[in-house]
Amino acid sequence: MREHDKQYPAPDHLTIRIAQRDDPVSQVTELDAFRSGQRYPHIVVRGPLFGCAVQTPADRPRWRLLGELDTGFPQDARDELNSYLWSYAKDQAADHRERRRLLDGVARLEKRRIDELSVGSDRYRIVRADEFARIGDGSLEPPRPTDHPEDDHWELEKKDTPSDAEGFVVDHAAEVQPTNGLVRLGLRESVYHSERFPADVLADSRRALRSHPGLVLLPPAFRVLEREAGSWSMFLAEQFPTPQAARRGLVGHLTKSVPLVREIPGWESEYSERDVAVFAKAAERFMSRRGANELRARGRTFQIVRVERMMRIGPDGPEPPRPSDEDHQEPSKIHPTMDEWGNISFGDE
Repeated sequence: MREHDKQYPAPDHLTIRIAQRDDPVSQVTELDAFRSGQRYPHIVVRGPLFGCAVQTPADRPRWRLLGELDTGFPQDARDELNSYLWSYAKDQAADHRERRRLLDGVARLEKRRIDELSVGSDRYRIVRADEFARIGDGSLEPPRPTDHPEDDHWELEKKDTPSDAEGFVVDHAAEVQPTNGLVRLGLRESVYHSERFPADVLADSRRALRSHPGLVLLPPAFRVLEREAGSWSMFLAEQFPTPQAARRGLVGHLTKSVPLVREIPGWESEYSERDVAVFAKAAERFMSRRGANELRARGRTFQIVRVERMMRIGPDGPEPPRPSDEDHQEPSKIHPTMDEWGNISFGDE
């Protein structure tokens, strides 16, 4: 059997390689993942997110994510790619010929909904992944003890570190821990099935099982949700790279954004002066409890939740947007005009 496998290896997008690591950190992380899977055995799919990936000659046949993959619509990701190419042309192009190639890509993205383009020997693609959270006994999974324990400060003005997804190499055949491999096997056949989805969305979901049968789990991210009667809603739109960054985001919103909104002339704020005072006290208590994941104030409950993203993989790499994905925005010009020599013109100058 082993000789047969060597002679006729499975393609990378169908291969999952399991490797048990013996170092203490990996063992603790694996135990943490196993226990979490038992406590939160079900998943709730929120929907697709979009981002940009690149395949360079050095990476080929693998792809690498250019950003955090956290936009809600394909056009948002195309605009991100537009900005990436324009900035690269401005600051990093080796010469006028490379700058011209990059700006040609920018020009195409300004006029058409393009999900893949080549610039020189590099291929760029708009990619999608489904965001989901784990649930058990009516509760969503909070951060795990092994999720970025080194980030524990409360400096609200300090810039957060980039997401682990930025620069992530999408490699279906890379070695992973046993729990990661088992989760991927369990999710490979997952499709949208709720009656709330239109027929074309359900059909595209089933079609993806054939066109992109592989599946990769991206690094986790963290969100701030509000617990309501039998459900959760997004309290902050932002996706955070670490649990502590999400906690800082919640505290910053309650102690800085809420009071600031009340001070805008002519702005009807939903918060009263009493709300501002109560939120400030609640934030103090929240910060005093190391690793807290729930904040209650004024009859409201805010939670830090761990979210994951599953990306489907086909013979040629990550899945692009589906025809049924919401895509109502139009492309547009978002940067000043630049020529191949790096000269930038603003307006009609």
